Order: sequence, then structure tokens, then C-alpha cells
Amino acid sequence: MARVSSRSKKIVYAALAGNLLVAVTKFAAALFTGSSSMLSEGVHSLVDTGNEALLLYGYHRSSLEPDASHPLGYGRELYFWSFVVAILLFALGAGVSLYEGVSHVMTPIPIENVMASYVVLALSFLFEGASWWFALKGFRASKGGSNYLEAVRKSKDPPSFMVLLEDTAALIGISIAALGIYLSVRLQRPEIDGVGSILIGLVLTATAWLLARETKDLLIGEPAHSAINASIVALAEKEPCVEGVNGVTTVHLAPDQIVASLSLEFSDELRTPDIERCVEALEKRIRAAHPEVVSLFIKPQTRHRYEAVRRGRFGGG
Repeated sequence: MARVSSRSKKIVYAALAGNLLVAVTKFAAALFTGSSSMLSEGVHSLVDTGNEALLLYGYHRSSLEPDASHPLGYGRELYFWSFVVAILLFALGAGVSLYEGVSHVMTPIPIENVMASYVVLALSFLFEGASWWFALKGFRASKGGSNYLEAVRKSKDPPSFMVLLEDTAALIGISIAALGIYLSVRLQRPEIDGVGSILIGLVLTATAWLLARETKDLLIGEPAHSAINASIVALAEKEPCVEGVNGVTTVHLAPDQIVASLSLEFSDELRTPDIERCVEALEKRIRAAHPEVVSLFIKPQTRHRYEAVRRGRFGGG
């Protein structure tokens, strides 16, 4: 899990450098050519640059140690800032693109220095493509046997798929911008360039919606993968003092931080010191197998009581 987070950080750093370079290039070209699509692409790359900076800030904040005001740590800071990134992508990236597109459709402005636009778009595609390939390799290494959409839904590390989706949207946007400029000049209809900007805005809107949906679920609280839950239950069942495992509840605070709660039924003849020793041994075994379990709560409970609480919690009869 820690290796996955480290790999994701490298992907974010690579995307940050690439997007910053691309943003400067696109803005210079937009100023030089007057292209609406190019300006939208520049804003898109600038927003992506800021997004990568926020993701790195989220990684930094999530690694802070627990304190009196945050006894479980700051792990969810990463999920919070990931959600902010999705909102910014919609509000700034998509919003500005749609505004610029509508403005240039209503008041068309002929594009100047078309060749400069093509050169900039080609370089931007090259830079974005390199970042996209780096992000794709990282995400492919972490997704296992799942398909890409399923892997996004299962992932507990938003930056690992956010950079990939942002770069994918950027490559689509560059292609739309190039086509819009070409048709605008070829057909002598400058408003087509504005239509290209609107299409870029719609692509960013769809991307932002997908990112917001996935990060919102993590921010609210998603359980650990079923394999981890099953492993924790299996470790508890191996303890001689445990008569039965009623269930386990897990929640991700960050990609490498999990809170787990175990409901166990202990042997009736055990005394309090015996139960304490059993709990201590079980904690050591679980944390040795799963270092990402940063907090473990064990509740002595009969099966009947556990089921009654669950029925009450989830509205059962």
C-alpha cells in the first residue's frame, strides 16, 4: 500500500511538471493567435497544474501524525483535497471553456498564425502524452485483474486515477482544439473555433463529474477491500481464546490508513487479564499482516447482541 502511494506521488509530480510547461506554451500561443480553443486549453492546463499541487498538498497533510484534535490522524485530507480538485476542474476548467466558447460563437474572431497553433498543439500533445503514458503504467500496475472502470471504483488512492483521467481529457481536448482550428480556417467560419471550446468544456464537465463521484464516496467513508476484511477475520479466528468472530467493520482514512473494528465472542471462562493478553496478541498479528491498519478496536460481544445491534443500525426487523 505504501509503495502504491509512493508511485502515485511520482505520477503527480510528473503531471505537475508537464502541465506547467504545457500551460505556458498554450497561453503564449493563444495570445499570439487569438484562438478561443487554445485559450480554453491553456486554462485547462493551468487548472491541471494547480490540481496536481493540491493533490501533493493532500498527500502531505494526510501523512501528519494524530494529535488531540484529530485522534485518528489527518488521512482524509487527501480525499478532501481530491474532491476539491474535481470541483475546481468543473468550476474553472469547464466553466471558462464553456464561457469562452459561447463568447466566440456569438462574436467570432478570425484565428491568426494558424501554423503556430498547430506547432503548440503538437508539442502539448507530446508532453501530455508522456504524462498520460506514465500515469497509465502506474495505474495498470495497481489495478490487478480488474478492468479500468472497475479499478477506478475500487481504488482507495484518488490521485492514481485522477491524473490519468485528467490527462485523458487533456489529450481529447487538444484533439478537439486542433480540429476546431482546422475547420475554422478551412471553412472560413471562425465560430467553429468557439464550438471546439464548448466541446472541450463538456469533456471537462464529464471528467469532473466522474472524479467528484468517486472521491465523494471515499470522503464519506469506504470499507477496505474484501480480501483485507477476510484476512482480519481469519487472523481473529486463529486465536485460541476467541470462540467466534461476529464481524469486522473497516473504513479507509487514506490509501494506506485503515480503521478496523472487530466484534468478537470470547470464551466464558476467560478472566479480564486473559482477554487483555488475547487482544494484545491479536493486535500484533493483524498489524504485522496489515500495517495499513492504523487503529484497531475490539469489542467483546455475543453473536445475539451483535445481530441485534446490526438490525437496529440498518433498520432491520
